[in-house]
Amino acid sequence: MLQKKITIAIDGFSACGKSTLAKDLAKKLNYIFVDSGAMYRGVALYCLENNLIVEGQPLIEKIIEHLNHIRLEFKTIDQQSLLFLNGKDVSTEIRENAVANVVSKVATIKEVRQKLVSEQQKMGEKGGIIMDGRDIASVVFPNAELKLFVTADTKIRTQRRLDELKSKGIESSFEEVEENLKERDYIDSTRAESPLIQVADAIVLDNSNLNREEQLAWVLEQIEKL
Repeated sequence: MLQKKITIAIDGFSACGKSTLAKDLAKKLNYIFVDSGAMYRGVALYCLENNLIVEGQPLIEKIIEHLNHIRLEFKTIDQQSLLFLNGKDVSTEIRENAVANVVSKVATIKEVRQKLVSEQQKMGEKGGIIMDGRDIASVVFPNAELKLFVTADTKIRTQRRLDELKSKGIESSFEEVEENLKERDYIDSTRAESPLIQVADAIVLDNSNLNREEQLAWVLEQIEKL
């Protein structure tokens, strides 16, 4: 295993297991895990709570005006990384359907991305960090020592997200979750600002037929090769 603490950038589609993989790696390597997607969800939740989303559309100018009032931080409590929005634990609220339905639209706003990318880069200045999201290898950490692009079959991703929601007591249907994932895939991949892409030097991990332990072992093998 590497002695030097490296930066690991994980990109990929919604519900493909990026965060699960990142958490498992962080625990195994004793690294810091940062869920960048949770940060965008935190901004989206703030927008919903402050009436900055009207009929499913973000009020871009007003959101930009509010950015200085949005404070996000991660705290580790009982071995869990929890997101706090302006001092309040919102780790459960950001996973609700209302947030999922607007987060990709909020994430297209240039000023929102600039704010969060700057914060994310500060978090990773000393290495020993694992971050997952949509633009980690392409924008946040283009010099990361290990870049992974994670993908999985859409039906499998839908079932995984549905199971996650049910475990949190959030009711939804397979069709609703699948439609949301397809819409998010499209928005994430086609937005003008920092779209989801597979960078040239990323290693692709299709975990459609891999369980949690198998994908962790696969990535650890890639780290051994560095």
